[in-house]
Amino acid sequence: MSEPHSHSHLWPGVPLALGSAVLFGATPPLSKLLLNGVNPFMLAGLLYLGAGLGLALYRQLRGRQAAAGEAQLTAGDIPWLALAIGMGGVIAPVLLMFGLTLNTASSSALLLNLEGLATMAIAWLVYRENVDRRLLFGAFAILAGAVLLSWQGEGVAFNRGALLVAGACLAWGVDNNFTRRISATDPVVIAMLKGLVAGVVNVGLALAGGALFPPASVIAATAAVGFFGIGVSLVMFIVALRHLGTARTGAYYSLAPFIGALLAIVLLGDAVTLKLAVAGLLMGVGLWLHLSERHEHEHDHEELEHEHSHVHDEHHQHHHDGPVSEPHSHWHRHAPMRHRHPHYPDLHHRHGHG
Repeated sequence: MSEPHSHSHLWPGVPLALGSAVLFGATPPLSKLLLNGVNPFMLAGLLYLGAGLGLALYRQLRGRQAAAGEAQLTAGDIPWLALAIGMGGVIAPVLLMFGLTLNTASSSALLLNLEGLATMAIAWLVYRENVDRRLLFGAFAILAGAVLLSWQGEGVAFNRGALLVAGACLAWGVDNNFTRRISATDPVVIAMLKGLVAGVVNVGLALAGGALFPPASVIAATAAVGFFGIGVSLVMFIVALRHLGTARTGAYYSLAPFIGALLAIVLLGDAVTLKLAVAGLLMGVGLWLHLSERHEHEHDHEELEHEHSHVHDEHHQHHHDGPVSEPHSHWHRHAPMRHRHPHYPDLHHRHGHG
């Protein structure tokens, strides 16, 4: 059996969450370059189809050995997957697109920041995920920066369109929390299915509205952007959920608008503004509060049996008949134990707090 692995509690969850935010944040400015003459529904559909089809191809190319390192979806996971896809891949995009037709662009941009707030609130209030004051202050600083970036000098218009956009954000928040329930399983399969369903829905809406497919070169470029900006980003987000829990992953993910704004300066020649500088400062404070968080106390692990990708660290001290490669996935048992170390609400630390 391998020696236990020791590493920072920040690894690999925080780099994965930040990487996910960077890739997703790069999608809007790159999409803007492709948007000329392309129906927004069609563009969204092609981005998601690029993610789904690209991940399907990757899944075929990586072979059985790589897939063996991840737990596969079981019958018990299907309802959660269906709910997550239904909320995030079907209901949310439809609500958003109809909301955009009834609401101003500036108001909608502000309201879209509700996704991060909804994700954290559901994780905290419904699933009782540990959220302390430091995390709350950091998350609200990041969200405040995102709101400031979205501010166009106008307030939020309270109309049916605004309610639909807010409903889309709530649906994505529910989706993120449902996805956490199955985050121990193969993230490529989850992201692939989400991409395919959302892609088909949005392309279907575009065709129903009379839109046409763009030239093949635009389709290929859009699919490439979708593969990295949505597909790979979503895979990283799901793995981050395993290590950080939903609230923290969602908060890091809220950095995406700032990444997009920086890339817009480089790619589209947008001006550097005071608003961007202040938003960057707010997000930097929030990021520092999160990175410097050290949640540590003595805690109990009850006996637990489950399957997920793992290495033989301090939480995985079991035997195999013969040599194994790491990481690997199989059904395994955790014996009860009590210890103290820094941790996040990951797969093995979902205990209550007094």
